[in-house]
Amino acid sequence: MNLTTLGWGPDLAEHFEEHAAAGLIAGRVSVPQRGNYIVLTELGELTVEISGKLRHEAGPGELPAAGDWVAIAARPEEGGGTIHAVLPRRTAIVRKAAGSVETELQVVGANIDTVFLVTSLNDDLNPRRIERYLATAWESGAQPAILLTKADLCDDSAAAVLDVEAIAFGVPVHAVSTVTDEGIGALDAYLGEGRTIALIGSSGVGKSTLVNRLAGREVLATQAIRESDGRGRHTTSHRELVLLPGGGLVLDTPGMRELQLWDSAEGMQEAFDDVEELVAACRFADCGHGVEPGCAVQAALKAGTLAPERYESWVKLQHELEHLERKQGGRAQAEARKARRAFARKLRTSAW
Repeated sequence: MNLTTLGWGPDLAEHFEEHAAAGLIAGRVSVPQRGNYIVLTELGELTVEISGKLRHEAGPGELPAAGDWVAIAARPEEGGGTIHAVLPRRTAIVRKAAGSVETELQVVGANIDTVFLVTSLNDDLNPRRIERYLATAWESGAQPAILLTKADLCDDSAAAVLDVEAIAFGVPVHAVSTVTDEGIGALDAYLGEGRTIALIGSSGVGKSTLVNRLAGREVLATQAIRESDGRGRHTTSHRELVLLPGGGLVLDTPGMRELQLWDSAEGMQEAFDDVEELVAACRFADCGHGVEPGCAVQAALKAGTLAPERYESWVKLQHELEHLERKQGGRAQAEARKARRAFARKLRTSAW
């Protein structure tokens, strides 16, 4: 494989100059694992670890993630090496780590061109979940597209597309089926040499099956849907960047039971552009959208031009971001206090 096939370009080459001068080679993280990483390079696939210095100095979310470009001291004779640096990311899909009580950042994928938000047309279709995913996708810097899978199990997939388009302004929506090949051809427009797509969605919506269809072979394990509820079973247990034979790469991700937002203010503005415009049109800048006079939001709700469910979704996600911001502020204060105490101890001990 060559670096251009993996998405290498002039900007990356410029960032890599100092690492090349140090005798390092470039690679792209395919699979992050506990303790090591599988990386794609011009020397082939290497299983590498990260240097102690990088592990020590990396801040939250700065350790290598799937899709990252890294600088490696390669040991090709043993198929290994050591990662010494992570190159700047063009885009990054991030979320609050699932189940985390603390505000912990998790990078789902890096250097993604298009995010496929995948949901199933049988039992998984949930407009509120799509809005949440859209906020995260827009915040990443990548372009979102929505895939409604298992179209062969839906009586009217065209109507479902229209319903989703009503909450995803300007975002392409595709109904697809890996059984009948409906809509699969339209996905070619997102692929091509060096381009990367990522699939995110809940468990059992057919992400791995779609990756296999795009790859033209079974590269990821899949399971049939359950007859009891028509849902697929979760099969992907890790993130994996797959090189497609026709050009491009696809990142499959484990099914997400929850997608908690992380610093998604700009993503919210994109995902809820209609609500944000109404908020900006209110008479008062600090309008609470309740009984205040001149409230454009309440006027739209009464006129029926803004669905109550969509407004409630916006409110819920805004509260989630505000709560996260408060927790982040509290943690920063605690860390600052800890640093001050450590500095004071250092002063006391140095005096002797």
